[in-house]
Amino acid sequence: MKRLRTFIALAAVPLFLAACGNLSSSSMSGSSGGSKTGSTQLTGQSSDGDYEGVIKSGHYQTSKSRGVTNSQDAGNTYNLKSFESGMLNVSKKMYSTKKYVFQEGQYLSADTVQNWLDRKSKSNATGLNPVSNGSTSATKRNPIYIQALEEQDYMIQKNNKLTLGGVTVGIAVNSVDYYKKTQYGATFETKIDKATGEAYAKKAANTVLQRLRKKSALKNVPITIAIYRQASNDSLVGGDFIAYSENKAGTTSVSSWKALDEKNYVFPIESGASSPNSNDETSFTNFKTQVQNFFPNLSGVTAQAHYNGKNLTGMHVNIQTQFYSQTEIISFTQYLQTAAQKYLPSGVPIDITVSSTDGVQSFLSRTTGDKKFTSHVFNSY
Repeated sequence: MKRLRTFIALAAVPLFLAACGNLSSSSMSGSSGGSKTGSTQLTGQSSDGDYEGVIKSGHYQTSKSRGVTNSQDAGNTYNLKSFESGMLNVSKKMYSTKKYVFQEGQYLSADTVQNWLDRKSKSNATGLNPVSNGSTSATKRNPIYIQALEEQDYMIQKNNKLTLGGVTVGIAVNSVDYYKKTQYGATFETKIDKATGEAYAKKAANTVLQRLRKKSALKNVPITIAIYRQASNDSLVGGDFIAYSENKAGTTSVSSWKALDEKNYVFPIESGASSPNSNDETSFTNFKTQVQNFFPNLSGVTAQAHYNGKNLTGMHVNIQTQFYSQTEIISFTQYLQTAAQKYLPSGVPIDITVSSTDGVQSFLSRTTGDKKFTSHVFNSY
């Protein structure tokens, strides 16, 4: 019996969508497969750091398998968000946003991905996860290693047509496999250390590459495979990409891997822990102190910081309020624009979400290179 489900997480729509501008004026007949089924448009591009998306016959090209994953009870919603946005960052290393256009995965169906994510068995020879050995012991059972698999396509525009220029496949491996001994019983855990999980994912990557090459459209295009390590369900941040491989057109086995030194942290840092850069931690602490001093009706101020090595690459700040007045929200948002510019680290993209038990109240953001934050206050009516 498959332990699989499909998540619909609107908040996890890839980051490039939030930056899309007006529709591109270009109209192209044909698609990645060369069929002439209708006009194709591009979403437009608000900055060179974002991909344009594909709209075909008046509709955005949605993924055929997005969100298919092994069931992990409540799960960690941060994993899905950082998995998809992290894949975009890995892809930018090979597929320039100036040359390539983003298209949601079109070659792996939901049924195919479900079968691959399930255990290998007599009824499912394509399963990437190991055969069950029948044990329910946390240390003796064969755990579910591969938690999710995602496809992203990168198109090239030439002669008013889009052709497939490359593919990125993300393989998410568990750090903890959650399971039940009986259908409605308690949840148990099998912990998977990083080295074991990474080795298993790399072995699975070879199998995935060979299967992709059997598809006619994918025989002679570059395929990038990236490995992501899931965070545990109780983590306040998502997981991290730990390695990726560039596979040239036609290759059927992964020859080498490039390690990634990426990590997500929660600010304030827990007691006894440390961040890669104490200056960033101090900046956030000063921001948090100033905000809470001026506006006491706050339930909490936290941040998720993403690092590449010791370099901060982005920050998501979350502020929980107890405001009920629209004027309070407006005044608070105005103050945040000034305080964030003064205290938070410069030179990296930062967004700030202000919310209460009733939902999001305001949102502020600053892209790379900008000094000032833009903001929007949501009306209460």
